[in-house]
Amino acid sequence: MSADAAAPVLPDGKEEGKEEEVRSPFDPNLPEDPRHSEWIKQSGHATRVAYNYAAYNMTEAERRAAEGEGPILAPGDVLQDEGWANNATVYEWCDEYGDVGPAHPVLEKQLFGSDVHVTTGIDFSGVTSINVVQEGTIRIKPVLSFDDAGLHPVMLANVRLASYTVPTPVQCYTLPAIFKGHDIVACAQTGSGKTGAFLIPTLSKLMGKAKKLCAPRPNPATFVPDPRNFARAEPLMLIVCPNRELAVQIFNEARRFCYRSMLRPCVVYGGGPRRDQLNQIAKGCDVLIGTPGRLVDFITNEPERLSLCRLKYMIVDEADEMLSPDWEDEFKVIMNGGDQEDGNITYMMFSATFPKAARDLAKEHLANDFVRIRVGRAGSTSTNIEQNVIYVEPSAKRQALLDLLYSRPPARTIVFVNSKRSADELDDYLYNIGMPSTSIHSDRTQREREDAIRSFRIGAVGILVATGVSARGLDIKNVMHVINFDLPNADFGGIEEYTHRIGRTARIGNRGLATSFYCDRNEDLALDLVKTLSETNQPIPDFLQAFVPEGGAAELEFEVDSDFGGDDAEEEAAAPVADKLIDVLADNVSKNLVMNTPTAPRFLPGMKPRDPNAQPEQKVVAPVAPAVLEPVNPNVPRVSGIDIKGKGKEIEIPIPTVTVTAPSVAADEDDDW
Repeated sequence: MSADAAAPVLPDGKEEGKEEEVRSPFDPNLPEDPRHSEWIKQSGHATRVAYNYAAYNMTEAERRAAEGEGPILAPGDVLQDEGWANNATVYEWCDEYGDVGPAHPVLEKQLFGSDVHVTTGIDFSGVTSINVVQEGTIRIKPVLSFDDAGLHPVMLANVRLASYTVPTPVQCYTLPAIFKGHDIVACAQTGSGKTGAFLIPTLSKLMGKAKKLCAPRPNPATFVPDPRNFARAEPLMLIVCPNRELAVQIFNEARRFCYRSMLRPCVVYGGGPRRDQLNQIAKGCDVLIGTPGRLVDFITNEPERLSLCRLKYMIVDEADEMLSPDWEDEFKVIMNGGDQEDGNITYMMFSATFPKAARDLAKEHLANDFVRIRVGRAGSTSTNIEQNVIYVEPSAKRQALLDLLYSRPPARTIVFVNSKRSADELDDYLYNIGMPSTSIHSDRTQREREDAIRSFRIGAVGILVATGVSARGLDIKNVMHVINFDLPNADFGGIEEYTHRIGRTARIGNRGLATSFYCDRNEDLALDLVKTLSETNQPIPDFLQAFVPEGGAAELEFEVDSDFGGDDAEEEAAAPVADKLIDVLADNVSKNLVMNTPTAPRFLPGMKPRDPNAQPEQKVVAPVAPAVLEPVNPNVPRVSGIDIKGKGKEIEIPIPTVTVTAPSVAADEDDDW
């Protein structure tokens, strides 16, 4: 500090530097320290806004965000309540329509955004081949474009409206397999397009037969909920998933793909308004998405309101979670098909991982000639994710987190912890120092969970603190950074949970960053972590070198067992698939997806769209030493060696050294999963 510079004054009026006031400037007991907001402003993070769970529900705000018409949130916005998913607008079919329903411009803009809004981005620039394993006696020839997939004209139009350019690798194989009527088990990396892999072909097949297959329904223009007079919902497709957030997410995708068709999607989940959900399915329900508890409730207790007698497709998403012992009773009730009599149901299971216990249970419900497709090793992570592992003592994790957040440009970030208590405490800590954060876990009310996720999705807050299970399957676009504040314990998910977590970034072929805090208590995960880093060509830090076998990287491969098929497994080097995808993408204007979203200016100041013709930089990765956090200099903005533009001048500040010298403090045990 210069001689003429006044010493900063803390809230209690004492000057900084006094012996009795030697405290970390990030001390949560000093949330009103004026330096916090200044550092946050200098680093580009949003300034603190009081979080109101009832205020961040969308409609007008999301419309503005999608169309770029102004601020993300504006005073006076009338936003939706916690029952949004049960009252969301869907395309309502009228008996006067012909085979194809007319366009609805207002709904179309709500579902797909404006003409210039790009919703899906694919980056296969680093792909030279994609290993695809098919097991069983049946071989599927992949389709390389949606135009050649035999889609119903309405579905093909919806795919284009959704800005799907080419099918992802898992979609290349599942589309023809589903069209041929096979039961399917598909394993692919998180963020690889599995939702589209089952929605696009199944809905397309049903569209051509909807008038024949769909149950009678009331006139949507004159419908009035009446518990004494209602139509029974008889869905053609049932999609089962483990949590409410994923159910709503799939429902949103189904709304888009059912546009201009007779198919009407609905969603039901525990914690939501039961009466509203019953009223929605009474309007007509051809595609039902739900969580196990609420589905079993309706199937067993409301047989006059919901019947599976017309069911044609049963889809299980996040199948490894759904096939766990925790869901066994509910799962058996659902998979038995209720009152479905002809038994002509096609079963599909999708997941990123598939443990043996789950495989054994799955085979009880699948046809003998089912198709097993594995894109990459089951449970593997995407090579589009840059993975960094840093050694941090438990007592210094908060300091490490702040150094990490401030050392990078602001971006949408998910921070994973292992317990509900840790999620609350870390969220409170970040909020108290002015960071734009929120949190989710199973003890949150349904309203709080939906509002928190929606505020994160539309950019009202930039940091989401979550337990691993609560964020299972979440697909939020433009999550650029995942931080494992707590690495998963080997007894509670282990490397499979790690895979699911970091898969929240680098969605649909985009690139992302995952940073994990490692300490001695994580040794049970060390070997699998080293294998994962080696498999994806990531640097292995010095403190994990002890877990590298004497034979080196050659001995670090995971065992790839034949999940279902045994000797019939066949591996294909699907380079033609990758080449075709890259060729098609080269004809399009390629921009970094982050810059095509309304939240980009708020969270990524000064960043520019990626040049599609630019050659990737050659990085020199130095070994990662055990991390120690040095004291924070309040006069130095926490920005890494990145040029920050748009602030009147260019600033280049080196990354602070990350080391840990905090006293030993017993960390919280993992008390909940």
